[in-house]
Amino acid sequence: MMQHKRWFQTLVTFILIFLLILLISATDFIFDPLFKYVGAVAIPLIGAGVLYYLTRPVMHLLEKYKINRIISIIIVFLLLILFGYLAVTYIAPIAQKQVSKLIENIPEMVDGVQELIIYWQANQENIPEEVNKTINNITANLQTYIESAMSFIFGFVGELISFVFAIVLIPFFLFFMLKDGDKFVPFVTQIFEKKKADNFRELLHKIDETLTSYIQGQLIVSLCIGVLLYIGYSIIDLDYALTLALFAMLVNVIPFVGPFLAVIPALIVGAFQDPMNLVWIGIIMLVAQQLEGNLVSPNVMGRALRLHPLTVITIILAAGSIAGFLGILFAVPFYAIVKTVIVHVYQTYYKKNGDDVLI
Repeated sequence: MMQHKRWFQTLVTFILIFLLILLISATDFIFDPLFKYVGAVAIPLIGAGVLYYLTRPVMHLLEKYKINRIISIIIVFLLLILFGYLAVTYIAPIAQKQVSKLIENIPEMVDGVQELIIYWQANQENIPEEVNKTINNITANLQTYIESAMSFIFGFVGELISFVFAIVLIPFFLFFMLKDGDKFVPFVTQIFEKKKADNFRELLHKIDETLTSYIQGQLIVSLCIGVLLYIGYSIIDLDYALTLALFAMLVNVIPFVGPFLAVIPALIVGAFQDPMNLVWIGIIMLVAQQLEGNLVSPNVMGRALRLHPLTVITIILAAGSIAGFLGILFAVPFYAIVKTVIVHVYQTYYKKNGDDVLI
């Protein structure tokens, strides 16, 4: 029978999905309140979710020592408060001074570039008029370009951090996630019969492992990159070493693209301080990436995600054009979850039919 053919079942599935999407788009006025509600709770939910995966191991470790869960959660919150206090007290003032000093030095950096361009023009012959006009235009607006770029980079990161940590709902979400997180799977699977419940429980466990590997791994990798770059920048006595390392640590959470964006401000600052710094910064970044790629990532993330670099690039480009920065930030974990679901369903289907096929 045709309806039992795999290609026919797949075609019907795609048609049904397409019809479902078409139906949702045609009745978007019904789902509009739901989308607004999801948008309202998305930021605190995502923020609490990230903290949940970071702090859950600490809570479980405390519970192994026979500490009550509520007491364990209180200790976790106290550790978060202590970490925030140390960051605000010892790191934030230094970073703020370095950022202020960097902004104050922008005119001097602009003058240096203009002098270099004037020297180059004075010692070159037969430069096309169009090239001269372009250079003059860039020179005239160079300070504006640099100030805009620096303001965007540091202003955006500062606003993002302030916005995330200013969300008062995050602690409440985190508290109940830590307290009742273990009850979620039994609550969801209780409506299924035992065989289906076991299968769905296995799927949720795989999704949980994927998110754990990605969130914990990505943040630990970013922290290691930030520390390694700070050590390297301090060795070569690079100006604004702490600020540049913190920026690299924050930007590195963006998969694949982050490491390339992280080094740009350091190269700009290093070039003005001493052109030889371009070589040293390149070497420092290369060493940091090699240590991260060969030692940190394999041991922290393992091979749980199994994402090809070309796939990651394609996902990031598509997500960036659709949803901007947030799309870039969350596209890879979302894709990893979707892939986990598809692989699980695929494996379950073949096991059901007597095949032992893995993808």
